[in-house]
Amino acid sequence: MSSYFTDLAQQYIDGEWRPGTGSWDIIDFNPYDGEKLASITIATVDEVDDAYRAAERAQKEWGATNAYARRAVFEKALAVIDEREEEITEVIIAELGGTRLKAAFELHLVREFLRESVQLALRPEGKIIPSPVDGKENRLYRVPVGVVGVISPFNFPFLLSVKSVAPALALGNGVVLKPHQNTPIAGGSLVAKVFEEAGLPGGLLNVVITDIAEIGDAFIEHPVPKVISFTGSDKVGRHVATVCAANFKRSVLELGGNSALVVLDDADVDYAVDAAVFSRFVHQGQVCMAANRVLVDRSVQAEFTEKFVAKVRTLKTGDPRDPQTVIGPVINSSQADALSGVVEQAIAEGATALLRGTATDNLVEPSVLTGVPAGSDLLRQEVFGPVVFLVPFDGEAEAVEIVNDTPYGLSGAVHTGDIERGVNFAKQIDTGMFHVNDGTVHDEPLVPFGGEKHSGIGRLNGETTVDSFTTTKWISVQHGRSRFPF
Repeated sequence: MSSYFTDLAQQYIDGEWRPGTGSWDIIDFNPYDGEKLASITIATVDEVDDAYRAAERAQKEWGATNAYARRAVFEKALAVIDEREEEITEVIIAELGGTRLKAAFELHLVREFLRESVQLALRPEGKIIPSPVDGKENRLYRVPVGVVGVISPFNFPFLLSVKSVAPALALGNGVVLKPHQNTPIAGGSLVAKVFEEAGLPGGLLNVVITDIAEIGDAFIEHPVPKVISFTGSDKVGRHVATVCAANFKRSVLELGGNSALVVLDDADVDYAVDAAVFSRFVHQGQVCMAANRVLVDRSVQAEFTEKFVAKVRTLKTGDPRDPQTVIGPVINSSQADALSGVVEQAIAEGATALLRGTATDNLVEPSVLTGVPAGSDLLRQEVFGPVVFLVPFDGEAEAVEIVNDTPYGLSGAVHTGDIERGVNFAKQIDTGMFHVNDGTVHDEPLVPFGGEKHSGIGRLNGETTVDSFTTTKWISVQHGRSRFPF
């Protein structure tokens, strides 16, 4: 087992590794075999304050540092990940039950976002804006917000921490990161270790491993951070947004989804099957963009269903360390129980299980359900695991109506032989992202990422990241003398 679970089972505050001073420990378990990976004494409110104050102090000099000098840290961080790739892969497999395929996918995206952060340091540009006043020069500066608080989830913890932490730092901010309790190493102290080895000055990045049972809303209420970047459920996101608004903070919320992959009557059925299986079952379906629902035109329903179920049957469920495993464990027992409950509820409501997987501890085999009643809440909510609903439709208009019948609007996909037909379909969906002739799970460093409705507020990636983690400052210069009315 990676030594990271021993060496990094601490808080990282003001450039120092130190134990928490709380009265209890977070126990980090392997979700596959229940092995205890680490025991971490939680951070208290005082340590959250220490972390934010350290970031505030360090940010002043960092924000004034030449952007070309800042970017060297991110170039080095890429080299650190290359050097530590196998160890990091072991952490992802052990701590969150990710398969080797999933770990490679996550590391690939981490590298892409770090490469973008190298460039992002140079991205902010100022402007000279015309004035109606003679002799007035209006300068508009892009400046760091100061300190950013980041709260990351358990499903892609290394990626989704780096995705906010790296650009916030690249743009001249300090950061305090709070990882999910189920992934404190991959989502928290591992990120700190990479940047420490990359030469990031102490105090700029701090990691507090804690729980709201200990700190309440202290992480988001604290007066230092000006932006809170949260990735997680819409229920918690609503609370984060409310507290931020009450404290005059900006929030960037990347929340849940209930994506649909739509198969129109002229689709390449074999290709659509491949896309749908990946879109639902990547990382056990624990992905906000995963295709909870697969909508199929009745004219191709029989062919698609037969091929889809046949392919799902081939997916191996088991030990994530086995390279042949496609579906590893879900993150914990409550998640496994909830998924079993979803299948039972669907069948009780009249659905048919074309494939009903069994659950053993945290290993949940795939289930494929059809005939879920149109009014069922199951079709409107996020299902975070390897359960999929096949939904038939008659014509595009009905498909659009079904896809939009959910509080969420994150991602989605449509398959068709006519690209422009697909684009026209995508335009009618109330979602932040939609893909033609592809899967539903995509993230690219330059393309704005985010959702509509309950799927979030704000965007990350590319220029939208600059908007999220900087602010504008107007400085005017009067050449000559102004005339005042009195």
